[in-house]
Amino acid sequence: MEHQVKKTVSRTLALAQDFGLIVVALATLVAIGIEIKIMVDNSYVSLTDLLLLFIYLEVLTMVAVYYESGELPIKIPLYIAIVALARYLILDMKNIDTWRIMGITSAILLLGLSIIVIHYCKTLMQEKVKSSS
Repeated sequence: MEHQVKKTVSRTLALAQDFGLIVVALATLVAIGIEIKIMVDNSYVSLTDLLLLFIYLEVLTMVAVYYESGELPIKIPLYIAIVALARYLILDMKNIDTWRIMGITSAILLLGLSIIVIHYCKTLMQEKVKSSS
């Protein structure tokens, strides 16, 4: 009986997860469409528009990778965060004081270093697994 309950709960959570991912993917596609419409209406494409589209594509990539592997790679949200911070800097550069710029650029640097550390640790783990087998 307990095994059946666990199995039912697991299936329910998996369905909720799938539903959530589908909602995220559809909402992202809608957002991409809206952004493209704005660019067409304005007859102008700015760097911030391109960075926003890149963020949307990274979100779609994250959903696709999750569906393919069943795991959420930590690097993709870090990439999204870096692009979002860069976009914020570009959009509001004139209105941001020096200390805030330093804070944002430090955050970007720390996120980049985190990606390097994660990559390095993953490579070490893979080499360790290869050498032990």
